[in-house]
Amino acid sequence: MSAGTLFVLEGLTPYGEALALQRELAEEVKAGAQPDTVILLEHEPVVTLGRRTDEAAELHVPEGVDVEIVETNRGGKSTFHGPGQLVCYPILDLNHHGRDLRGYVRDLERAIVRTVGAFDLEATTYEGLTGVWMPPARGLGPRKIASIGVHASRWVTTHGYALNVDLDPAPFTQWITACGLEDAQFTSMAAELGAPVTVADVRPAAARAIGEVFGLELTSQEAPRPASIG
Repeated sequence: MSAGTLFVLEGLTPYGEALALQRELAEEVKAGAQPDTVILLEHEPVVTLGRRTDEAAELHVPEGVDVEIVETNRGGKSTFHGPGQLVCYPILDLNHHGRDLRGYVRDLERAIVRTVGAFDLEATTYEGLTGVWMPPARGLGPRKIASIGVHASRWVTTHGYALNVDLDPAPFTQWITACGLEDAQFTSMAAELGAPVTVADVRPAAARAIGEVFGLELTSQEAPRPASIG
């Protein structure tokens, strides 16, 4: 195990603030001034567009909806973040974790499966599809419970995964064609459990799972406010 830092941002974090924090931490990790770091947070409502987003085909946000739309440098297509969703941004130096971006994504999937497994949910992955799904059950087909989109610069990662804990999945289908997947079903931990669960409930399991998968002993610290946003 190697030392790592865990930052938990309470409340709802604007997307721009989280992006600025990721970028500053990534530069510190590249310089060897900061160890591998994991950020856990919830976002204010936002639709983010990955590098492969087809805006004409994927965006159909109704007029009057209070949601930010942001272009990003992560991989993948469009997705939604909002209250009730646990977002995990690992800022990791992949020089110490295999220098394999596809392998890194598979490791994130493993961490998500472990996280929901702590709540007795047996999630799975599918060949050719990025993210984590609940398998067919109760007359329902596969249902996506977590999305992944990452970026790496000089093998230091930004962006990460979003796990639906307890939120209305309607934006994934009514506002966007999430991840570019036509007719996909989306779900949440609360829907699968048939009981309420909060992001605060899930954070410890998420931190433990990502620490186990990447061999990190994470120590909680108060998150800095990015200098670039004042």
